[in-house]
Amino acid sequence: MNFLVTGGAGFIGSHVCEQLLHAGHAVSVLDDLNDFYPPALKQANLRALQSLAKPFTFFHGDLTDPAAVKEVFAGVKFDQIIHLAARAGVRPSLAEPALYQRVNVEGTVNLLEAARRHGVKKITIASSSSVYGVNAKVPFSEGDPIFSAISPYAASKLASEALGHVYHHIYGMDVAMLRFFTVYGPRQRPDLAIHKFASLITAGKPIPVFGDGSTARDYTYVSDTVDGVLACTQREFGFEIFNLGESQTVKLAYLIELLENALGKKAVINRQPPQPGDVPITFADISKARAKLGYNPRVKIEEGIPKFVEWFRSAGVKG
Repeated sequence: MNFLVTGGAGFIGSHVCEQLLHAGHAVSVLDDLNDFYPPALKQANLRALQSLAKPFTFFHGDLTDPAAVKEVFAGVKFDQIIHLAARAGVRPSLAEPALYQRVNVEGTVNLLEAARRHGVKKITIASSSSVYGVNAKVPFSEGDPIFSAISPYAASKLASEALGHVYHHIYGMDVAMLRFFTVYGPRQRPDLAIHKFASLITAGKPIPVFGDGSTARDYTYVSDTVDGVLACTQREFGFEIFNLGESQTVKLAYLIELLENALGKKAVINRQPPQPGDVPITFADISKARAKLGYNPRVKIEEGIPKFVEWFRSAGVKG
């Protein structure tokens, strides 16, 4: 099949592209290589994909530019789209809420419109566990009411989910919305906690810990997330939302301990007040994904952190 992967030069996107290419599919990537983190890291991901000598095409363009999206679709007939491109992160969205709405909402509309016009019926779209907000019920289930978003990022992802449903309802598109839960692993963005902490601990610098370390996240190793994404491409749903998590919560204090053990170095803690927009816990109910996708996460945090540190060291990452 011929796939378009938006954001395919990024962390999760590059892993998705790699697996699609290994499976014998043709892959086109649309990515703007923005400077949210060093573009050189995305360029390195692209070189790795190009080195596979598989049918791979890269389009340097911005989803918010309809002309750029039009150019991608002009000469290629896509069988499916995997839409991973987005402005990510809760805290940065507090500083630039309009940018997050433009990229994550307007960009998604542009892509859905292009898919509709060119007869692409199946699209898999990345959402986020952030949409659950401060959810009193744990673990989080896809059927939970979600009216309590507490960041512009979460609001933009909720809007994307709503758009996906609209295009299914009106135009009959097959849409899967995937709520990712704190994905980590090789090629992880340097702004994310595990990568950021590893860099600071290695350098002997303090790591910022917001709150008392009791906040908990459902950390999901990237290979498990990719398995869930690819499972969606092999089935038709009409419209469905799936949690893709590990279904195991890890407290921040324990995460730091695992990093210390893997790096062989103690962390210097810089305690700071809790941040606006942060939720106290994320915890995925993955029973629906297990039943309908055959999703079965395998990499526990105690195995995943040493695997990440192995990559971190081999890549000579400086932050």
